[in-house]
Amino acid sequence: MRWQAYREIAVGLESIGDFWRYGQSRFTRAGIDCSQGYQTPRAEAAALVARRLALEPEDLPELRAARLTQEERAAVLYAFYQREILRRPTAYILQEAWFAGLRFFVDERVLIPRSLLEPFIEEGFAPWLAENRVQSILEIGTGSGCMAVALAQRFPEAQVDAVDISAGALAVAQRNVDTHGLSERVRLRRSDLFSALAGERYDLIVSNPPYVDAAAMAELPSEYRHEPRLALAAGEDGLDCLLPLLQETPSHLQPGGVLVLETGDAEAALMTKYPDFPLMWLEHPAGGYGACVLLAEEA
Repeated sequence: MRWQAYREIAVGLESIGDFWRYGQSRFTRAGIDCSQGYQTPRAEAAALVARRLALEPEDLPELRAARLTQEERAAVLYAFYQREILRRPTAYILQEAWFAGLRFFVDERVLIPRSLLEPFIEEGFAPWLAENRVQSILEIGTGSGCMAVALAQRFPEAQVDAVDISAGALAVAQRNVDTHGLSERVRLRRSDLFSALAGERYDLIVSNPPYVDAAAMAELPSEYRHEPRLALAAGEDGLDCLLPLLQETPSHLQPGGVLVLETGDAEAALMTKYPDFPLMWLEHPAGGYGACVLLAEEA
């Protein structure tokens, strides 16, 4: 369906409540995938309505009866069109996403912020790390820079290096680092894993690398096709990045250092093929695993 036809079928909508309900109904019937941030059609519709009106989603109930101008109606409907018909993720439509309670700029150059490591960052990786001994941190595959920023805020005495192979991703990350006022403590570098980090050692290394295997890549919902393939695909078994990262980490950890690594659904392949890696698996607060710790003394 073309934009003009989509716009013409939305008749009789006047208030914020009308558009919010309409978006939720359309998204539910269309079966959009909500796993990239907002989780439900209702939340996706609320985010699109609110941000296109320069509001926050929590403002909508109080303003439900407020009527939109013609310009506002068109802006909201075009956001709905992109989300439903073009299957663009809401984060890319709005060019913003949240991670660890912080707002970040995003576009199609970077993966939409989400990670199984988020609650562990907020806990300071206790009990594997003593917060007062963390002076140097490395994040591999920084993308939008969201994790590097969250790490810098959680460990205010540490210097953070954040690397990515993509120049476009690093440009987005720099924007976010600057927005959060961390340019003096977060250094962005272009590197394929550790390739540009010869001789560097860190107290903490964190990574959410690509780990989607070939079969899963073929079955991803349409929304995921808007994300950079480079940040998702990891070969036939999902281990193309995980294995070299694990193999090279020991030479980049300080004594007493820790690697915290997200493996996602590649966890099973990793455990099956390399059962002798001395990894400790982390149970997510919501259940399940998909992330692990490697201690320098065990590596």
